[in-house]
Amino acid sequence: MRRELFVRIVDALTDYSEYFKWRRDAIGRKGLSPLQKCTATIRQLAYASPADSLDEYVRMGERTALDCLINFCRCVIDVFGARYLRRPNAADTQRLLQMHGQRHDFLGMLDSLDCMHWEWRNCPVAWKGQFTRGDYGAPTIILEAVTSTDLWIWHAFFGVAGSRNDINVLNESPLFNAVLQENAPDVNFTVNGTSYTKGYYLTYGIYLEWATFVKSFHVPRIPKGKKSRRGRRLQERMWGERLECPKFVGQ
Repeated sequence: MRRELFVRIVDALTDYSEYFKWRRDAIGRKGLSPLQKCTATIRQLAYASPADSLDEYVRMGERTALDCLINFCRCVIDVFGARYLRRPNAADTQRLLQMHGQRHDFLGMLDSLDCMHWEWRNCPVAWKGQFTRGDYGAPTIILEAVTSTDLWIWHAFFGVAGSRNDINVLNESPLFNAVLQENAPDVNFTVNGTSYTKGYYLTYGIYLEWATFVKSFHVPRIPKGKKSRRGRRLQERMWGERLECPKFVGQ
């Protein structure tokens, strides 16, 4: 985390909550500073550090570290939730379309969609069966995220059992609820003479053939992949369609 971002969070929480202000105890001694409280919390969130391991680094006991974690999460939601924990509105959608169009010449592209596995070291033994997949070998929790080119995460669906894949997660995700309820912002663009009214997400091959998904082209980097029949076919397909916008599957 950059120093500017950390200081911004500390200053915002200090102005918002009395818990993060630098206070004195009954005998006039200064207690823990806002920097100590935020440092202890971020170490727990970022590195999964146990609460009782912070006594030497920030001079903080286990109970105090847990209190900092709880208050930090509540205050961050209250202070930054209205801006960073919300769905894109009509103005955000237009900005995303314009940004992706300028940077990548992809008309109508909203964001990129993908899932990733987070290892769960302390997974209970009774749950390991549903949170473990054979290709990972350890219990994991799946995070589904939608991210724009400026690394803004517009959607996060976390906590799904690691034994599932991207399709199972998509079936449970609330990502397209607004589209199904016809509350999503309108997206109007034209590609190859065809007009579209809904934006699309950039994904890869495992996803379904839906109109709202555009799959990326596979580009082999090793010699074996370039010489294979599938690699040559995909390269020819990619270079043959590169001068136009991506093919809209499912339309």
